[in-house]
Amino acid sequence: MNYRRHLAVSLVAASALLGAGLVTTSPASAAPTASAVSAQGTAPACVTRDVIKHRKYVKVTNTCNVAMHLKVVIDWGNDSPCLTYQPGEQWEWNWGRGSYGKVVTC
Repeated sequence: MNYRRHLAVSLVAASALLGAGLVTTSPASAAPTASAVSAQGTAPACVTRDVIKHRKYVKVTNTCNVAMHLKVVIDWGNDSPCLTYQPGEQWEWNWGRGSYGKVVTC
């Protein structure tokens, strides 16, 4: 009898755990995580990028009509700082290690 009771309790607990894994919350009701709050999107098309990968060089130009907060992401290397660039401004970023990833808003 004790074995059956233990088995029943184990099955109920396992069912509860499996059921809990199937319950989902809608994104609107879920609290944002730290990574979601700090997520960065790829810069819009009005931010032009001229990349010369073998020289580890990129020239970025803000051709948007508004100021943009941007940074260059280097995969496996040091990213540029996040800075504000006015319309028409351009800047260059060189890196020593890694490869060009993308330009993101920040």
